[in-house]
Amino acid sequence: MSTVDDSSHVSSPLSPVPETAPSPRRRRVDLRLWLPLGVLLLIGAASVLGPGLLDLEPEAQDLGNRLQEPVWLGGDGGALGTDAFGRDLLARTLAGGQVSLAVGFGAATGAVLLGVLLGLVAGYRGGRLDRAIMSVADVWLAFPFLVLALAAVAVVGSDIPVLIALLTLGGWVLPTRVTRTIVQRLRGEDYVVAATGAGASDAYVVWRHLLPQVLPVTLVVWSFTVGTLVVIESSLSFLGLGVRPPTPSWGNLISDGTSYLETAWWILTWPALMIVVTVLCANALGTALRRRLNDVALDPKVLT
Repeated sequence: MSTVDDSSHVSSPLSPVPETAPSPRRRRVDLRLWLPLGVLLLIGAASVLGPGLLDLEPEAQDLGNRLQEPVWLGGDGGALGTDAFGRDLLARTLAGGQVSLAVGFGAATGAVLLGVLLGLVAGYRGGRLDRAIMSVADVWLAFPFLVLALAAVAVVGSDIPVLIALLTLGGWVLPTRVTRTIVQRLRGEDYVVAATGAGASDAYVVWRHLLPQVLPVTLVVWSFTVGTLVVIESSLSFLGLGVRPPTPSWGNLISDGTSYLETAWWILTWPALMIVVTVLCANALGTALRRRLNDVALDPKVLT
């Protein structure tokens, strides 16, 4: 009686190891990325849609109902209380978010677009043009921004488009420096040299090979810039250099509440809280994006 080896059960050392089916796993949701993004979207949606959906009037005055506590504290001031003119603070906080977020997001987008353009030009062309752009950036950093803000507001006013343009000019230096650093590292890469040697135009090389590498880091810079410019806009409004009352913004709401800090603390609490949450979420989003895009970005130390 002979025994026969069952080759179906014995693997040769030279035979490939059979692949096992991966166990089904659900991809974990990155809360560090999606939570701050969701909060920012919620704040933006509430600011834009809230007054209309809730039928709120930010500028409606009721002097007989002034300085009322929120209803959950036993007062008759609605969800968040009323101010010194009897205006509903929920309506004014949401309406103030429209101004502060519009200026912050709009100026951050403008600053990043301008900075990326200048950084691409400076980093790729080099030479005198690079030195000229970087010299202007150094001088711009040394120039007191509040002096520029005072002059601009005195000449052209403080409407929202003016504030967006003003803060765009105040925030272009960082995106320019970051973009320039990345492009300087990229322009010596083989694929860039090969494209240039093959007769590709500068515009094609920048658009096809350099800009896609810059965009991930630019997105991170944009997120951090949003938080910075929201704070700057609120500071300008607090000092009276932003939008003029009765149009609300988070900055001038805080300014209005400083006179009633001991008797009506809720006037400045809610806009201050919205600024804190918005800036924290914008910075947390930038940090999460930076971590997520480290494989795409050439060097995360560029942003430090």
